Amino acid sequence: MSTFQAPKGTYDLIPPDSAKYLAVREAISAPLKNSGYGYIETPGFEDVALFARGVGESTDIVSKEMYAFETKGGDKLALRPEGTASVLRAALEANLHKAGNLPVKLWYSGSYYRYERPQKGRYRHFSQVGAEAIGTEDPALDAELIILADQAYRSLGLRQFRILLNSLGDKECRPVYREALQTFLRDLDLDEETRRRIEINPLRVLDDKRPDVQKQLTGAPMLRDFLCDGCKAYHEEVRDLLTAAGVVYEDDEKLVRGLDYYTRTTFEFVHDGLGSQSAVGGGGRYDGLSEMIGGPALPSVGWALGVDRTVLALEAEGIEVDVPATTSVYAVPLGDEARRVLFGLVTELRKAGVATDFAFGGRGLKGAMKSANRSGARFTIVAGERDLAEGAVQLKDMESGEQEPVALDALVATVRARLA
Repeated sequence: MSTFQAPKGTYDLIPPDSAKYLAVREAISAPLKNSGYGYIETPGFEDVALFARGVGESTDIVSKEMYAFETKGGDKLALRPEGTASVLRAALEANLHKAGNLPVKLWYSGSYYRYERPQKGRYRHFSQVGAEAIGTEDPALDAELIILADQAYRSLGLRQFRILLNSLGDKECRPVYREALQTFLRDLDLDEETRRRIEINPLRVLDDKRPDVQKQLTGAPMLRDFLCDGCKAYHEEVRDLLTAAGVVYEDDEKLVRGLDYYTRTTFEFVHDGLGSQSAVGGGGRYDGLSEMIGGPALPSVGWALGVDRTVLALEAEGIEVDVPATTSVYAVPLGDEARRVLFGLVTELRKAGVATDFAFGGRGLKGAMKSANRSGARFTIVAGERDLAEGAVQLKDMESGEQEPVALDALVATVRARLA
C-alpha cells in the first residue's frame, strides 16, 4: 500500500524550516501589536455568499479559485480564500464598531485556500498575516498600515522590496471613469471571458498580465484624470505622510489588485527576486465592503502579507532569519538511577524557564551525545552512578568542550547563570 502525500499544491511545515515561518509571522505581527491592533481568529470556512458579495462575483478568486461545497445540512460554504471579508463579518457580528472606540484595529494570522495552478510562490494552501482598521476614513490610517508593513519587512532585513501605490477613486468619481474605460475596452480584440469582465468590473482588465492584452491597453483612459477633488486631496495626504515617515513608494496607475471591494488607496508590496509571483502582499481601503455584506457604512483599510512569499523573498536576498536554538540543555543519563534523577532535573529546569530535552530510549553515551549535538543545546548534563554517589552531575559546555562537576542542588541556578 502506498503512503499518503500532501494534496497537490499544498505543503507541510516541518522543523527546522517551520521555525523560520514562525519567526516571519512574529516579525510581521510585532509592529501591529505595538500599535493598538488586537488579535482576531475566524473560522477556516464561511458562507459562500460572504465572499461572492464581498470579494466580488467577477474576480478569479470567486469565479474560479474558491473551494466551495455543500454540507450534509444543505449549507453552502467555502474555505476562506482571503481574510478581510471574514474579519469584517466577525467584527460586525460582535458589534465591535458599537463599542465607541473607532477604528476597530485587528490583526490575524492563518491559512487560506485557492484552487490555483500550483507553482513556486503560489500554492492552493497558503499562510498570511493581515491587519484591518475598521470604521474610520482617515489618510493617516492608510499611511500607518503601509508604514507598519514596511517596518515589519525591514526588521527581517529585507531591502529589495518595492511599494506600489495608487488611488481607485470612490463612489462619486469611479463610475465616470468606469464608463470611459468600458467604452475604450469594448473596441479591443479580446476573448469572450475578458469581454464579460468589461461589463462586470472593467478595472480588472487593466490587471490582465497577458502581453497581447497589455499591448492593446496603450492609450487607455487613466483613473488619475478622473479622480474627484476629494479623492485627489486624500491620496496626496497619504503620499505626504509616507514621504514624511521616510517610506519610499512608487506611483503605479495600473495597480487595481484582484478584489472588487477596494476604493481610494490601494497598494502592493513586490519583490523582484521572486520572478512572476513578485507580489509578497498588499491591501487598500474598502469603504463600501461593510454595506456589501449587510452592515452599516464603515470605511476601512487593511492589508495581508504572504508568509510563504516573504520566506521566498528572504531566500532571494540570502537573508538567514535569526532563529534561536529550541534546546539550551540536553540531559544524558547513564543507568536507571541516573535516568530517574535526571528526568526530575529536566522537569525542574523547564519550570525555571530553561529549554531542556532528554535522551529518551535508553541509548548509550555515544548515540545520546550525537543527539545532544544535533539538538543545538549549549550545555549537556551527563550523570552515571559514580556522579550521583558524589551528589553531582557533569555539566559539559558544547561550545568549548569543557566539562565540570556541579552539585545536584546547585544545577538549576548554575545553568541559568551560565545561559544568562
